[in-house]
Amino acid sequence: MKVTGFSFIRNAKKFDYPIIEAITSILPICNEFVIAVGKSEDKTLELIQSIKSSKIKIINTIWDDTLREGGKVLADETNKAFQNIQEDSDWAFYIQGDEVVHEKYLPVINDEMLKWKDDKKVEGLLFNYLHFYGSYDYIGDSRRWYRKEVRIIRNNKKFHSFRDAQGFRNDNKLLRVKQVNATVYHYGWVKPPALQQAKQESFNKLWHNDDWVDKNIKKYDEFDYSMIDSLARFNGTHPKVIQERIKNQNWKFSFDPIRKNFSLKTKFLYFIEKYTGWRVGEYKNYRLLKKMV
Repeated sequence: MKVTGFSFIRNAKKFDYPIIEAITSILPICNEFVIAVGKSEDKTLELIQSIKSSKIKIINTIWDDTLREGGKVLADETNKAFQNIQEDSDWAFYIQGDEVVHEKYLPVINDEMLKWKDDKKVEGLLFNYLHFYGSYDYIGDSRRWYRKEVRIIRNNKKFHSFRDAQGFRNDNKLLRVKQVNATVYHYGWVKPPALQQAKQESFNKLWHNDDWVDKNIKKYDEFDYSMIDSLARFNGTHPKVIQERIKNQNWKFSFDPIRKNFSLKTKFLYFIEKYTGWRVGEYKNYRLLKKMV
């Protein structure tokens, strides 16, 4: 079985993306890793080149910032990396620049890829998600955070990244996937407040023109992490590859998990989910195969 990891990145140092941790977290179970490095305003290319592994294949790209409808440029960059995966790879393991996989899940993921390698009905593998917010001690636990996403797909070049690199499609069809008992740790909302604010101002320009951003995105020196509906305390362990970054955190954030900033309807739906595990009206970007036919 051959597995190729793939991702894309731009301005990783400027906006403090844990891209090194993202790549190295899955590198042990990848034979190769293709990374599309966009022309940046910092030393992102040198950062990726610093990874001491012969598995890394760098594709230099230029982002088309006119692809603003739905953040399409992110899917475009994802597809550039995916299309550069060699034909002899069985699986393509996608990870974004602010996602990390805990080392405890690597054997499980590898076993699942082996298990379904020859079953062409299985087009991808579905992961659970934890979304960290404000600091490494809190996770989002409300309906605003997606719970699952496809991160391993079959190396079928008919597949393509969907919308703003949210998931994948086979032409316009949902991918048929199997659930993996593994979790992706998403750290996109954990940055120094000044960098988080700068990222938000820049990121919105991938969807909207400068005039819209100027009118709708308020400019502050620092991001206000307190404006959140609900958080839970994280009591687990973080992946080893990101523990040095956690140790160097230089800002403080605290939140009372008892506090819930919900409308009456959202509060009702929240408690249904907490007590039953059912998320009413959940958007599913995949077709889950429960039984093989």
